[in-house]
Amino acid sequence: MNSSDSSGTLPGMLAGIAAAHPRVAATFWSTAESIEYAELHRAAGSAAAVLIERGVRRGEPVGILCPNAPEFIVSFFAIAAAGGAATPLPLPAGIRRAAGYPQQLAAITAAAGMRTVLVSPAFAELVPLLAGVDVAFVDTATLSGPNDGDAPALPAPGPDDLAVVQFTSGSTAAPKGVQLTHRQVTSGLAAIRTGIALDLDDQGGFWLPLFHDMGLFGTLSAILRGIPAHVWSPLAFVKDPARWLREFAASGTTITAMPNFGYEALLAAVPPERVAEYDLSHWRIAFNGAEPISHDVVTRFCERFEPAGFTPTTMFGVYGMAEATLAVAFPPLGRETVFEWVDRATLADDSLAQPVSATRPGARAVAGVGSAVDGLSLRIVDIETDAQLPDRHVGEILIQGASVTDGYLAVDPAAVADRFIDGWLRTGDLGYLCEGELFVTGRCKDMITVRGVNHYAQDVEAVVCDLNGIYKGRCTAAIDPDGADVIALIAESELTGPDAEALDRAIRDRVAAELGLSAVAVYLVPPRSIPRTSSGKLQRLAARELIAQQR
Repeated sequence: MNSSDSSGTLPGMLAGIAAAHPRVAATFWSTAESIEYAELHRAAGSAAAVLIERGVRRGEPVGILCPNAPEFIVSFFAIAAAGGAATPLPLPAGIRRAAGYPQQLAAITAAAGMRTVLVSPAFAELVPLLAGVDVAFVDTATLSGPNDGDAPALPAPGPDDLAVVQFTSGSTAAPKGVQLTHRQVTSGLAAIRTGIALDLDDQGGFWLPLFHDMGLFGTLSAILRGIPAHVWSPLAFVKDPARWLREFAASGTTITAMPNFGYEALLAAVPPERVAEYDLSHWRIAFNGAEPISHDVVTRFCERFEPAGFTPTTMFGVYGMAEATLAVAFPPLGRETVFEWVDRATLADDSLAQPVSATRPGARAVAGVGSAVDGLSLRIVDIETDAQLPDRHVGEILIQGASVTDGYLAVDPAAVADRFIDGWLRTGDLGYLCEGELFVTGRCKDMITVRGVNHYAQDVEAVVCDLNGIYKGRCTAAIDPDGADVIALIAESELTGPDAEALDRAIRDRVAAELGLSAVAVYLVPPRSIPRTSSGKLQRLAARELIAQQR
């Protein structure tokens, strides 16, 4: 592979890892496959030669349509070695959302100006959806490449060349692709490595989809450190979390990452009397991010799995986003998760985090996620004036640093032009600082104003999600699409008839009692109806389409 030897590029980093740790492997549990890093380096170089012969240009977005399997990782590094920009494409998110998948795929390929997509043979049936795009199957027969003596010289991408285009997990009809250079990606991976003191005794294990930023950059963190990487399919976790935990424990993995709902799923799958069957004493870092961190879930998880060797300091609540090559804020190592209890009404109405007793009515727990990772800075500004705010004042989180994107790929560039201000990226998230610690309170677009009073959507959801009859606690709140100054509460439920009517009343009564809010319209939908992002987060705005279907 005649690519750059610079450690500031992905090909250069992989070449170094292949030389230093040739027999270390990435193991794919769901497909019973593995690939050693020396072989990964060779296969990526071979596939890169094919891409060059196909005319892939420097910095050109090249799609990857693959499952969590070796062909995804080979494709990723092959595109980088060929000088292109690896662009993971989402996979269908279930039968209920399959109808919108062709439009989503078409919108992403159009936004990226994509000419080529590498496709796993497992997804051959999806090829007709890629009309007008050159398709190459990723297997040894079609991407084996010419003999080394006949192989074209591979380009030497520079640190400032485009390396990755990461379409955010909420991408819909107007997707935006986060553009990341080799320098930004390697800076982000370095920040992760430093922030958790990642060393050669560690092993990384991930079940999130590799097309999602947490799954992708988590796995790359392991591979490009030269330690074993363990990868499962998302379906394997969702179908049987207990089995996943058994395999995770057997693998000796020390680090994993998942949203809060993943820890909640493990609590539901492993009752207290079965905990002793697991040995989790090797588990060192349990990243918890991509959605609000629940005090209840964290507390119960730490207590439930303590007999298995899980320690409270292992739970590692973080804040990150694709625009920063994942890592934005990490807590100190060896610290239990910190929660502040603040007055919910003051937080929403006055944008002020006022500490209160945990037992006080209206108290809300907000998780601390530490401070900015190495190479990155953050600040909190007023969402209307952009003025920097003092401690405990809630505003928009802005970030800048070596790992932060310079821009997006979008069909309408004007739609993302306002994401930057004086070199700072607007995250779209709300939070506050207290003595250097970041507390994330929600999304700007998820703040709901009803009759002049502000409400966080997650607060409304939190007070009802444990009601009997709501399927697995899945519910979401948004402003009613009719714009009638009413909050719409959409809840998944199997109930019908009088039972459904009773649940409707119970939801409205609970919201009125807890939040003093009577302007609530309840919509019950079948289980697994509410759209989710690839990381499992409920999509509040997309969920409003379910209301129209009921009318």
